[in-house]
Amino acid sequence: MNNDAERDQSEIEIRLAKADDAPSVSEVLFQAFIEYRSLYTAAGFAATTPDVEQIKRRMIEGPIWIALRHDTVIGTVSAVLQGESVYVRGMAVLAEARGHRADELLMNEIELFAFASKCRRLYLSTTPFLDRAIALYGRLGFDRIDEGPHDLYGTPLLTMARTLEPTS
Repeated sequence: MNNDAERDQSEIEIRLAKADDAPSVSEVLFQAFIEYRSLYTAAGFAATTPDVEQIKRRMIEGPIWIALRHDTVIGTVSAVLQGESVYVRGMAVLAEARGHRADELLMNEIELFAFASKCRRLYLSTTPFLDRAIALYGRLGFDRIDEGPHDLYGTPLLTMARTLEPTS
């Protein structure tokens, strides 16, 4: 890693979101996906970009992490325990913050959470038009699987999963 990449990464802080972070989480999701709005159905886009109250409800369902750079929220991801799996949802990084590895740092938190929860698998759903996200998940060891869901209110989805190897 070069010095610029190391400095960029060191400027990013990852922490659990609190209730008063809900507006920032909602805004990051909206801003990160707005460029793709025309590819979603209206209901699919609304589900992808939950409002503040929906974010607060998600906080009850499982942890949400935020990535901060210079005290500004630039990314987010959340997790939901489902048996021996962790469902990864709401992964987003602002367009202007991409390339600083916030996405990888957020996914690392998901993995740590999964290991702490004794889970054996991570899985997520994404849309086939989010090429950068699909490439990221592939680099992180996720593979496409046939498991559903296959659509989000009429917007096509694909599912990806990664088996977690026990640590020594």
